[in-house]
Parts: sequence; C-alpha cells; structure tokens
Amino acid sequence: MLGYYRSLLIASSALMVLLCSPRASCASPPAYSSPADAAPTVERIDELIRRHWADHGIRPSPQAEPGKWCRRVYLDVIGRTPSIEELNTFLEGRRGTRKRQLVEKLLGPEYGKEYAEHWAGQWTNTLVGRTGGETRRSLTDRDALQGFLRESLLEEKPYDELVTELLTASGANRSGMDGYNPAVNYLIEKMQEKAVQATAKTAEVFLGTSVQCTQCHNHPFNEYKQDQFWELNAFFRQVRVRRDRDGDARNRATLADADFAGEGRSLSSEPRRDIVLTDASGSLADSRAQMMRAAPVFYELRNGRVEMAFPVFIDGTSLAEVYSDRGRDFGKSGYLEDVNRRAELATLIVGSTDFEQAIANRMWAALLGRGLVNPVHDMGPHNSPSHPELLAYLGEEVRSAGFDLKSLIRWIVLSEAYGLSSQAGRANEADDAATGGPGRFSRFYLRQMSPEQLYRSLIAATDAGNTVDREDRDDALDRWLRQFSEAFGTDDGAESTTFNGAVPQVLMMMNGELTRRACDTSSGSFLARVANDPGLSNRDKISRLYLAALSRQPTKHELKICNRLLAARGGNVVETLQDVWWALLNSNEFILVH
Repeated sequence: MLGYYRSLLIASSALMVLLCSPRASCASPPAYSSPADAAPTVERIDELIRRHWADHGIRPSPQAEPGKWCRRVYLDVIGRTPSIEELNTFLEGRRGTRKRQLVEKLLGPEYGKEYAEHWAGQWTNTLVGRTGGETRRSLTDRDALQGFLRESLLEEKPYDELVTELLTASGANRSGMDGYNPAVNYLIEKMQEKAVQATAKTAEVFLGTSVQCTQCHNHPFNEYKQDQFWELNAFFRQVRVRRDRDGDARNRATLADADFAGEGRSLSSEPRRDIVLTDASGSLADSRAQMMRAAPVFYELRNGRVEMAFPVFIDGTSLAEVYSDRGRDFGKSGYLEDVNRRAELATLIVGSTDFEQAIANRMWAALLGRGLVNPVHDMGPHNSPSHPELLAYLGEEVRSAGFDLKSLIRWIVLSEAYGLSSQAGRANEADDAATGGPGRFSRFYLRQMSPEQLYRSLIAATDAGNTVDREDRDDALDRWLRQFSEAFGTDDGAESTTFNGAVPQVLMMMNGELTRRACDTSSGSFLARVANDPGLSNRDKISRLYLAALSRQPTKHELKICNRLLAARGGNVVETLQDVWWALLNSNEFILVH
C-alpha cells in the first residue's frame, strides 16, 4: 500500500508543485425572514467597514470570484463544499440576486439538517471542547449535548433562550434515566473543584470574558480582580451533582439545585447569630434574617488572608441589591426558597450588553476568521475592538432580532467584507490576521478548514454521502476526529489538536482511509463514474475533478500538466485521474477556506 501511494506521489509531483503555489494557497426568527429585511443592516455594516478603510488609508481587495464565494459560503454555513450541481446552479443564477438567494437557500428548510449538524458540532466544541465526553468515565454525554443543540438549531431557538436552558438545566445526563435532560451536559462535569470551570467557561463563552486566572490573584494586565471571580462563582454554589452508583456505570449522574448554607456551614445546623457577615466590599448584612441565612463562599488572597464573596455579576450588579429593590432581604441567601442563584445569573447574563456583543463577535470571527475583538474570549477595556461602533451596532441588532442566529449569519455573509478576495494588493498587504495586529477586514483572511469541514467536504466531493447511511458516516467522523485531539489534565480542561498542518494531519491526508476511499477507482466510485463517462472528453473529466474539489475550472497551465501526466501514464485515463484527484485533495487550495 505504501508503494502504491509512493507511485502516486511521484507521478503527480509536478501537479502538486503547482497546486501548492502561492496562487493556490491564497486562492425571534420572523423578525428577519428574508434578504430584503436584512438589506438595511447589511448596508450599515458595509458603511462602517468602509469608513474604517478610509480612516486608515486602505483600499480593499476586489470581490472574490463567484465560484470561490460560493464555496466559501457553503463551508461556513453548512460545513462542506458544494457539489458540482450546486455550484453550477449558483453560477447560472442572476448576478444581482444569486448571492442573496443562495444564502436564503442555505439558511432555509432544504439545508436545515446540514446547517444544524454543522453548527451543533461547532457549539459542542465550544462548550465542552473537542475531547469533552470522550473518556470512559466522563460525566459529559457528548452525543446527548450535541443532539440537544442540533434540535435547538433545527427549531431556530433564539440564542438567549438556548443559553438560559444550558445555564439553568437540571436533570439526568444520559438517555434512559429518570428526569433525563441533555442540556445538563454543558455544566455537569464543570461543577467539580467548587465550580471553577463552570465559572470560567460561562464567562468566556457567553460574555467573552477571560476570568480563569483571577481565581488565584488579580489579573496582572487588565481590570479583572480576584473578588470578581469568586462573586461570579457564588452563583453556581447551589448546584449539586449526584452520581448514580448503581451497577457498573460510573458516568451516570443527575444535576440539581439544592440549598447552600455557605462554605463551612451545615444545612442541618442553625447559622450563628453572634457574627457579622461582610462581603469583599465591606458592606454589612443588613438584617438579622439575611445574616442568619447568608451563604458566603471563601477565597484566599496571595498574602494568606481569607475573604468572603456573595453573588455579584461582572458589571457590579449585586444580587443583594437586586432583591433589596424587590422589597426582599434574601439576595445573599443560599436557600432556594429565597433565591435561585443560577436562574438569576442566567437573567443577568442574557440581559447584559456583554452578552449581545460576545455572540456578535464570536460569529463574526467564525465567518471572517478574526473577531472584531481578538481573541473572542478576552473582551474588555484592556482589549479594544477594532471597530467599536460596528460591534455595538451588531450587538444591538441581534438583540432587536430576538437573538436569531440565522439573521446574524445572514448579515455577515452578505456583507462586502465577507465577499472580498483573499488575495492582498499593495494597498492592503499589511492587513494580515497572522501578524496579530487589528483586523481591517480589507480582504478575506485565509484559514484552514476544521476537521469536520474537511471530512464532510471529502464526502461531498466524492458523492460518498449518497452510498453511506448517516449512522455509519457519523461513526466514521468520530474516528476521524479522535485522531487529531488530546486533552491535558489542567484546571481549565486544556486540550490540543494536531489538525494544524503538522505531520499527523499530512500523513492522514496522504495515506489515510478516507483519502484512499476517495481515490478508489472500483466500479461505482466517483472516479470510476467520471473516468468511464462516454459523454465526457478527457478535458471535461479533468474539469469535473477541479469543480468537485476547488469549485473552479482548471487553468490552461494546469491542463497542460495533466496532459503530461496522461502521457507519462501511457494514456491510462483512470490512473491519470487518480493522480490528479489525489493531488487536488492534498492541495492547499482544497484544505483552506479562502
């Protein structure tokens, strides 16, 4: 088998050199239910971006070629490249309206399942990581969480409602258990070690705020303080995880709210009346009832001093003040009959400006390769947005649209910035996302496909999806993904991926099972159908390979190289097509979103 691939590599070396050249590598829902409704928002986005270019003396790249834009939007919206038929349908459309019509089609019911599958995978990776739920004893049921997200996206559940469900979910983590609720799989494994991971991940994902390191000390480079971490953490301390100890299963558990008397205090004992409780601000508990029922958490400063924290949101909103305004004195209580801290946290999060701007920034980064604030999890005064007015506007618009994620996607992919070519000119060559500077979005930033996008694109390009049922395809995808990720035992659940152009990925693309199947020439395969089609000339056959892989026709120079390969193969069309197809699938132009 290695000899077979070695011969392919040698035979197609000239084509690989061409394809890896710089040229190739650079190459509430009803509120916004139609492109016409989206037009004013898109125009405003374009206006703010153009103003930024003018202010910085930048001339943007031209618009991307239609086929490249089509390929880009298929990858970003539904997670795969278009088929030849889908590409041709787009290219044959009316030039003035075909982009809007394609976006509506991809966001509509015809592609609903693919849209939901793609974004459910993206959100699962964001919420629990690529390795979350993969270990045998893990409490996280990854498939259950992804299924919950998929169904939520299929029914176009508003983003604020989805987040509220994830933050407040109670119930069992696995199907078949009493009280099963798949949404608990976001938090259920983050409640260990005083809910530190629940605190950090919730702030990072839903508020775009990095607070992980402030659990131990004030942040050295921004305004976040240690007390803010533990005040946010206090919202999670009424949550309990009860493992199911019956039988051999150690990964079955139930997450539920429960009374919290405070650290170091028992629910069965009467709270002491001879102490005066204060929080980090030094304020006194303002009533005997509140003093008796207050449930503090404690944290240690670097000098060894122990401080106390009660629920306070990151914007300074104290739960004690909220309940005082309601005519009650139990804002510091840990008893559920007085206050459900987790439910109050969800209300504070979805009502905040940070929430609306965090999702706008995250989706902008997902679709354009870089956030208006970068990285997306480190927003704040210390890390100013490149386009502050645009970020504020997008946040306000997505809230006005009822947190409809499809509307947000629609606005971004129809914007002028999204439609630009990835090739830079002299006037914008400094606008490079890889340099770490602020994004000007005067060209489309190159990025590598995710492993999921690459897998589904290989399936789409070879028509394999028509011959393999979904369950087998999903199992194969899981095996594919497990090859590239590994977790580390750190307090923030860190993980690493080798899907980064390094040796493991290169070897998988050159010699892996999926590539081998894609290059199969047996009867009924994609290559066999193309090679044996009597209605196609040799040139047409090469063109079909280019359209399937790269969404474009081959250049004259590329056709010339293919003819040389055909001659080197003694006129064997099947072997020549196999060489060309293998080279295309291993080219930079195939694996990049450009």
